[in-house]
Amino acid sequence: MDTRVEPAYDGRSNSVAFRMTWRATVLTLFPEMFPGPLGVSLAGKALASGLWALEARDIRDSATDRHRSVDDTPAGGGPGMVLRADVLADAIDAADAAPGRPKDRPRLLMSPRGRPLNQSWVVELAAGPGLLIVCGRFEGVDQRVIEARRLEEVSVGDYVLSGGEIAAMALIDACVRLLPGVMGKPASGAEESFSDGLLEYPQFTRPQEFEGRPIPEILLSGDHARVAAWRRAEAEAVTLARRPDLLIARTKGQKRPKNTTEG
Repeated sequence: MDTRVEPAYDGRSNSVAFRMTWRATVLTLFPEMFPGPLGVSLAGKALASGLWALEARDIRDSATDRHRSVDDTPAGGGPGMVLRADVLADAIDAADAAPGRPKDRPRLLMSPRGRPLNQSWVVELAAGPGLLIVCGRFEGVDQRVIEARRLEEVSVGDYVLSGGEIAAMALIDACVRLLPGVMGKPASGAEESFSDGLLEYPQFTRPQEFEGRPIPEILLSGDHARVAAWRRAEAEAVTLARRPDLLIARTKGQKRPKNTTEG
């Protein structure tokens, strides 16, 4: 039975609520940034049709003083401000206590010092019940709340952003596109970059010739085996040229001895 309902917007948390399984809850100081890019294209269409749910909650709603303070100066001195452990912990607890929220979903903190995000981890996260994502700001987050609320730090690259919101959008988009019914053809996700430890092969379409550059003849041959072999070779070549580390990791994975407990 189809249990999807039309989106309902909650002005207090700037949320889009659905009765369904995969839900992203984002804790942020700027809930108005959402859905942002997640409200258009594949993710936006899936959001509007109820294939996933998005909820952006304001961390300041958990502040206890009249100024709605969420940060303080770093212990030991130094520049900037740090998100307070007590305020953020209350925000996380309130998000988890809300009706219909999965209790076993991962709790993630977007952070440049976190575990690097890759496609295999995205596949794992997309297969779960959803995510609770904390978007940091200022100089960072009090380490005690990271430990007390078991936040796993996630990095989307070796660079620093003004806050975790854009990184959270990238993570959510990567997950949502893998949800059932979001992409038109299942093969679309199976043949793209990182799906087999390789970057994707070059793509071509009409016109057949562009500024003296024709489509490779083999792609017009109709020979599916030759096309597949060409694409495989091109994927390996572009990966070797641009991301040799992926080839090294892939080779090590293929040489892993079989565990005697495996079937």
